[in-house]
Amino acid sequence: MLVLALDTSTPAVTAGLVRDGVLLAERVAEDGRKHGELLMPGVQAACAEAGVRLAELDAVVVGAGPGPFTGLRVGMVTAAALGDALGVPVHGVCSLDAIAQAVVSGGALTGNLLVATDARRREVYWAAYEAEGARLTGLTVERPEAVAERIGGLHVVAAAGTMVEGFGLPVLGPATPTPLGLVAAAALHTVPGPLEPLYLRRPDAVPPGERKKVAP
Repeated sequence: MLVLALDTSTPAVTAGLVRDGVLLAERVAEDGRKHGELLMPGVQAACAEAGVRLAELDAVVVGAGPGPFTGLRVGMVTAAALGDALGVPVHGVCSLDAIAQAVVSGGALTGNLLVATDARRREVYWAAYEAEGARLTGLTVERPEAVAERIGGLHVVAAAGTMVEGFGLPVLGPATPTPLGLVAAAALHTVPGPLEPLYLRRPDAVPPGERKKVAP
């Protein structure tokens, strides 16, 4: 099975091709402000390197976050459009799950794992995982100090993600979702996950309220 894997939940704009569990090609561009400009060129470059056409795809897997509002929309809309155009299923997976699956597949994990990425506003998106990759707790957005208190009783022995330096734990890679991790996370589900972004917080923009009446 040939799968296109995409993720725009972090500043790393990731596109890769995986066939039967083997990575054929991968493109990662680091620019959190240019998800829209960088994603499809990355897809095209990965296809060119692997020597495959988009028409050959059997499925698309996309990271559904948690992540920033604009970045997630780019990846998920692109995945949905490709799936619709090519007539292939699109699987939405938790991006933190994808990081955890990549760590587990590396074989260096000996206990529970913390995965944390940048939620801005001095907060992190996080979840904890068993050594086999099953999620223990989360998904949550909190300040790092609150996370440190919560993981105290979870027997966490290592951390992965873009926001783990301050927890005093050994750091394992990767820091962002990889094509293989995304595909492995999708394989945990017998049915494709819904294409619903995991924002975990309300958007800053809100509809304007009713205008106040001005006295004559």
